[in-house]
Amino acid sequence: MFRRRRASGSSERPSVPVPGTEEPERAELPRPQGPWDIDDVHTDLDVPDVIDLGGLVIKVRSGLEMRLQVDERTQTVTAAMLVSADGALELRAFAAPRNESIWDDVRQGIAAEATQRGGTATEQSGPFGPELKLAVPAKTREGKQTTQVSRIVGVSAPRWLLRGTFLGKPASEPDPDGLLESAFRDVVVRRGDAPMAPRSAIPLDMPKGAEPPPQPESGDPPSPG
Repeated sequence: MFRRRRASGSSERPSVPVPGTEEPERAELPRPQGPWDIDDVHTDLDVPDVIDLGGLVIKVRSGLEMRLQVDERTQTVTAAMLVSADGALELRAFAAPRNESIWDDVRQGIAAEATQRGGTATEQSGPFGPELKLAVPAKTREGKQTTQVSRIVGVSAPRWLLRGTFLGKPASEPDPDGLLESAFRDVVVRRGDAPMAPRSAIPLDMPKGAEPPPQPESGDPPSPG
């Protein structure tokens, strides 16, 4: 489905760099197991379990349902959400500099916003690098006050940042081999070549033939700031 792309005629043996020709070291996190850049993989879009949203290409695994969050005013897709029996994963992609990770700054902004809302933000290390665990006041559908726990991860690459927000059981009991964590590693980001300011949301498209979905309930996690 999603396979790493190799140059024509290349073998399984890693190439040995010629002295003086190495690329400059980059600041982003390594992505040996995904998520992927569209130029790094061969992506088969003609299969039913792969959904092309323009800026994101998502493989929907068995046991997952995909929902879209849409801005009511502009009717544009703002995020994709994968929902399982015990949790959910919200996906948002942002533009970033070519050789600089913005995840540290974004993480600080998310933590500050959570604190302003009367919640807590705890930084911890996870399978995708530094991440945040948030506990933020929220309301249930019945209007009762509760606390929403989420776990926010970020993966940087040249020119983009993919942010994943885990809700439900994956937020409080992380599992590197869990269904939603595995789905996160399957995500492919299509940044495009158009100039974009850092932290600008990478545009998402409605799937062909899809109707705009209803808006989710309130209590969404903090924005990237």
